[in-house]
Amino acid sequence: MTQEQIKSAVEKFETLIREQDARSEAIKQQGDFVDYDSLDKLTIGICGGDGIGPIITKEAARVLKFILEDEVKSGKIEFRYIDGLTIENRVACNKAIPDDVLEELKQCPVILKGPTTTPQAGDPWPNIESANVAMRKALDLFANVRPVKIPDRNIDWTFFRENTEGAYAVGSKGINVTDDLALDFVVTTTEGTQRIARLAYEYARRNGKDRVSIIQKANVIKTTDGKFLKLCKEIGEEYPEITTDEWYIDITTAKLIDEKRRHDFKVFVLPNLYGDIITDEAAEFQGGVGTAGSANIGKKYAMFEAIHGSAPRMIKEGRGAYADPCSMLRAAVMLLSHIGRQAEADKLEKALDICMITEKKISVTGRENGCTCEEFGNYVMETLESL
Repeated sequence: MTQEQIKSAVEKFETLIREQDARSEAIKQQGDFVDYDSLDKLTIGICGGDGIGPIITKEAARVLKFILEDEVKSGKIEFRYIDGLTIENRVACNKAIPDDVLEELKQCPVILKGPTTTPQAGDPWPNIESANVAMRKALDLFANVRPVKIPDRNIDWTFFRENTEGAYAVGSKGINVTDDLALDFVVTTTEGTQRIARLAYEYARRNGKDRVSIIQKANVIKTTDGKFLKLCKEIGEEYPEITTDEWYIDITTAKLIDEKRRHDFKVFVLPNLYGDIITDEAAEFQGGVGTAGSANIGKKYAMFEAIHGSAPRMIKEGRGAYADPCSMLRAAVMLLSHIGRQAEADKLEKALDICMITEKKISVTGRENGCTCEEFGNYVMETLESL
């Protein structure tokens, strides 16, 4: 390794440090959460993404319009469709989110977003950042909230995954120091950790949950995970009625499948990478990632999405019409709850439970032996009318 290579790496690292310090300072200046009831009109952005994204997002938006019909007609709620988040357009602009698309997104306090393709080694696309990661950073969507609820198995979990830090914060800005040495970085800030911890504990308090579990690997990742653990425990001390426990990420993945222990978990708070992995595992309990929705919450913006990918193979094979909208519909439930339409959220959740679990007159298989995405949407709306 030459001195010049070391100097170049140090300069890049200094740039990253300054960027993250500025972001930490910006968090301190933020105000309160948006009060949706105070808005003359709430604009909900509908951004389809790519692959099967536009298909399942359109269907979820159709169901949302159906259940919010009166407020749409009165002008209290507006749906705005935003194109341009396809992999082709992002590559053409060489940006995770093209500037014009980002400006459109910023006009919408609430966004329903379809899956987007993230380039990876070996595929034909250049190495642009994940659109999801970029959106979370640009709109400061610091909390990824994912519920998993299966009453007959005594599972009722809610995950609060920190969304803007950890191993994903500068995931596209690692340094190839030499041909033999590459470095990536993990980011943990005081402000970033405190706000995700407080959101998790506030949720637990409001919803009568008596336990918050802090998930980390502080015994090995001593600095960043250690800081995350320490700060979360400090926030937990402000909520004496809630039991705080701490778990390493590896044993947590094992205990989620332990029938004797998994019912003890209620609310989880965890760093970005661990949250991404373990919420996919948890979703398998209720039928896979295609059945789970996801909320990305910030103080000014909120974005709701499926937790699965864009399934480009389905499009390539001509099976897009048979894409499963259930994850997007679960995300729509979370959207309704977030904007204060809890009665409508409860009604849609009940309809989905009927359509997906208890009644299941038709099902989506992703192929011609199942119903189409639109047919399933019709089934959900027919069920809503009967409730």
